[in-house]
Amino acid sequence: MVDKLIDSNAAINAYSNSQGLGAGRKIGGNDGGVNFGEVLKETVRDNIETMREGEKVSAQAVAGNADLTDVVEAVTAAEVTLQTIVSLRDRMISAYQEIMRMPI
Repeated sequence: MVDKLIDSNAAINAYSNSQGLGAGRKIGGNDGGVNFGEVLKETVRDNIETMREGEKVSAQAVAGNADLTDVVEAVTAAEVTLQTIVSLRDRMISAYQEIMRMPI
C-alpha cells in the first residue's frame, strides 16, 4: 500500500513538465492555467499520432522501405501507448463503478 500521501499538484506539474506544457502551469480554474479538457485533448492527439506513426512505419517495413530499428521503436511505442490507454480506461471504469456503488 501507499505509505505516504502524494501532493496532487506536484504530480500534475511533473506530468505537465514531462509533456512539454511548461513549468509552473496549473490545471483547473480560470487563472490562466491549462484546463483538464485541453490536457486530455492534447494527450489523446499525441497517442493517436503515436499509433499512426507505428502503422506508417510498419507499412514501410512491409514494402521494404524502413530500417528494422525504426520499425521496432515505432511498434514498441505504439504498443506501450495502447497498453497505457487500456490501463487508463480500466482505471476510469473502475472508479466510475466505485462511485456508483456509493450510498447517497
